Amino acid sequence: MKQEYVHYLSDTVKDLQPSGIRKFFDLASSMEGVISLGVGEPDFVTPWNVREAAILSLEQGFTSYTANPGLLELREEISKYLNTRFSVDYHPADQIIVTIGASQGLDLAFRTILNQDDEVLIVEPAFVAYAPLVSVAGGKPVAISTSPENGFKVTPEQIEEKITGRTKAILLSSPNNPTGSTLNKQELEKIAEIVERYDLLVVSDEIYAELVYEDEPYTSFAAIDGMYERTILLNGFSKGFAMTGWRLGILAAPKELVEVMLKIYQYTTMCAPHMLQHGAIEALRNGYHEVEAMRASYRRRRNYMVQMLNQIGLSCHNPGGAFYVFPSIRSTGLTSEQFAEELLREEKVAVVPGHVFGESGEGYIRCSYATSMPQLQEALKRMQKFIKAKSLV
Repeated sequence: MKQEYVHYLSDTVKDLQPSGIRKFFDLASSMEGVISLGVGEPDFVTPWNVREAAILSLEQGFTSYTANPGLLELREEISKYLNTRFSVDYHPADQIIVTIGASQGLDLAFRTILNQDDEVLIVEPAFVAYAPLVSVAGGKPVAISTSPENGFKVTPEQIEEKITGRTKAILLSSPNNPTGSTLNKQELEKIAEIVERYDLLVVSDEIYAELVYEDEPYTSFAAIDGMYERTILLNGFSKGFAMTGWRLGILAAPKELVEVMLKIYQYTTMCAPHMLQHGAIEALRNGYHEVEAMRASYRRRRNYMVQMLNQIGLSCHNPGGAFYVFPSIRSTGLTSEQFAEELLREEKVAVVPGHVFGESGEGYIRCSYATSMPQLQEALKRMQKFIKAKSLV
């Protein structure tokens, strides 16, 4: 950037670092023959009936604005979906907003609840957008480190140690990106006791809720006794419904919070695209069998990846959800960035270095298994070759 523009910039935005995920994705896309285990995007195409509904909507001329929070018909379907799948009851008229992806929901939540220097506790390793979005909203992100010894799960004791007089909220992500760690009902109930004791809010990112592989049913934090009134729930269509490029998210919260969020939304966004909302209606009404089929495929891939990574010498815990594995590369003696860069240049396999997900991610890499089994098999062969050639383990 030319020096004469620097003094025009916001100090907050000027200090933001570019996404570490995008750095490796851009590098990989410029190379021939790369197998990418980098970007967290389903390899499935959005089901045809969903695409067809959006196409029909466009053909019928649904190109106008909708109500700010989205089509009431879609919000009604979202309300049914959240109630049926996760036992949480949000009124479609005034407790749900259709956002431009779950990330916009995060932005709305933080800009609504944070005053200058209010603290948000973030469980690390964490999605790369969390801390920057807190900072942009004027808040202060406070990291809580986790480790594979506890399955990358945060404990109530760890949370309580980080709480100060400035703590406003906790950001929970279950299943977690990048570790796949998933909190069960009993673990959430213990966290809820801390939330109640210190009068906190919880921003619960549940975008991977449909991608859980254990027998125990998924529990939404908002479904825990006493937490409905304290939770801003985020979900969406990107991951479970294979609709990443549609950029349609779900924000559900108490009416009093949604009213304020809508003021920001009115001035910054207006509404989600009209025709795409018709596709989302179809997904919720007639697309769940596709979700179940995709989940079964991901489960098989997860099992394969965990087995093979451990076999080639990269210790890997078994994630409960999402579509990532987070193996340790500490035995190689390389930093996570060194490992990722050399693996990409020498064997043309793209992974994400763990340090981009916070300090506690150093020593790990994130590998997405949202790609075909033949591609995963070839990627593991290349990774094994890379490790043997360097005598790294």
